[in-house]
Amino acid sequence: MQAYQWNAVDYAKSSSVQQQWARELFHKLHLKGSEILLDIGSGDGKVTAEIASHLPSGSVIGIDSSEDMIKLAQSMFSADAFTNLRFQREDASSLPFENEFEIVFSNAALHWVFDHRPVLKGIYKSLKHGGRILLQMGGRNNAYEVEIMMKKLIDRKEWSRYFVGFSFSYGFYGPDEYKTWLCEAGLVTKRVELIPKDAAHQGISGFKSWIRTTWLPYTQRIPEERKEMFISQLADEYIKQHPADENGKVHVNMIRLEVEALKL
Repeated sequence: MQAYQWNAVDYAKSSSVQQQWARELFHKLHLKGSEILLDIGSGDGKVTAEIASHLPSGSVIGIDSSEDMIKLAQSMFSADAFTNLRFQREDASSLPFENEFEIVFSNAALHWVFDHRPVLKGIYKSLKHGGRILLQMGGRNNAYEVEIMMKKLIDRKEWSRYFVGFSFSYGFYGPDEYKTWLCEAGLVTKRVELIPKDAAHQGISGFKSWIRTTWLPYTQRIPEERKEMFISQLADEYIKQHPADENGKVHVNMIRLEVEALKL
């Protein structure tokens, strides 16, 4: 997984949508309370800690490629206070575990990885026999309207010079290729589906915060002194076409790829 310069504190303030969706997702695990679980892409650690609270006789390891995220999670959820929870920095494409977990979970993280085949092979190796996975990530056509506007913006003369030679693709996939990759990794597919979601941000400031903290492949190419102008231009263009609702919420159409599979 490529490392970007995440601002962990900013992300923690603007990740309420991800936390809500993660909570909806991990309830689908129907935990017994004794499982050993790996959370890939644990971010600021809030979701991972909430999962750990449902595992009084189990344990959770949260991993993330960002050192700042891991440090923030460790500071918020100390090993002394959360004895069944730990965080460590790892790359999802080269997992170091073997036959260790009953569940591998991931929410809103794996679309940062372009090639998912080594991730799935690492997940297979990390699982015990009979173990299962539940993953959710951006899927095909996720945030499509925002991505199209972003591409138009970086073609403008004032911004194009910062994107010479730029190439980036999120790992937004659909069920067909994902089922193939699961099979190649030795995992047995239970369910792979695309699920539409509505991400509602609190006004233009909430929308800009989301762009600032999650569209890093684009925003980190802009000099610091011009970054807010770039974000503002994108936000203004988006809201012209997609005005806030009567409650001041700015909506983004999201598509999530949800994956359940087993290691038999």
